[in-house]
Amino acid sequence: MAVVETERHGQVLVIRMNRPESLNALNTEMRQKLAETWTEFRRSKELEVAIFTGTGRGFCAGEDMKESLAAKKPGGTRSSIPDPFMDGSLEKPVIAAVNGFAMGGGFMLVERTDLRIAVPEAVFEVSEAKRWLLGGYNHGHLANLPYPVAMEMALGFRFTAERFHQIGFLNRLAPKDELIPSAIKMAEHLLTLPPASRVNTVHMMRLMRPEPSDAHKELAKKLHEHGDKSDLIESRAAFAQKRMPNFKGWHDPEDRYRMPGIEKK
Repeated sequence: MAVVETERHGQVLVIRMNRPESLNALNTEMRQKLAETWTEFRRSKELEVAIFTGTGRGFCAGEDMKESLAAKKPGGTRSSIPDPFMDGSLEKPVIAAVNGFAMGGGFMLVERTDLRIAVPEAVFEVSEAKRWLLGGYNHGHLANLPYPVAMEMALGFRFTAERFHQIGFLNRLAPKDELIPSAIKMAEHLLTLPPASRVNTVHMMRLMRPEPSDAHKELAKKLHEHGDKSDLIESRAAFAQKRMPNFKGWHDPEDRYRMPGIEKK
């Protein structure tokens, strides 16, 4: 069984993650196959729009915790080739058709798409606060959301598709049996546009999205090191073993009060 499946609808390519038994968690094989598929899509002279979805109850559960624990490597292993969808080099528009759970790295896949449709039952979570030493501080900012909502996202609260639709993170909701047909209709509209207009507009809109400043990115690097990093493995072990985690917090408890700051120039 292929971990990534594709199907063509004229100039539209449906890319489907296919590890339903693990809610399409991103193991090494899937990351590699996705990178290969996105590369082929980018280079294609016939394909112009992609629809990104998953099989089963999940769109994507993010990092494959069991694989990370076996390798003792939080975050998983990246593909051996560049992934144009993840590195921003893909010029063609991508529509997310979110069929279920979009958690952690799965949420970040949705976040990278240009247009988004979800089933009403879909659930979203920015999981970084649960797995690293710094929560997903940038996601609400990137989505132009108010501070309290961005804070809620950063601290790992879950969001329903209905709420994400209300606050503008999702374009539309569609029943499960209408999810892909609705995404195809959206893609067909894009194909009515002059090709240069479609590509140029997507490029411009992507570059207009908010982004944390260099100073905030530098602070984030420091905060990712500000604590006992054994908690990274412990959080994944507790998740895999379905138990409460036993976190340590800091090597020195006083570090709680010695927070890194933004250096003034």
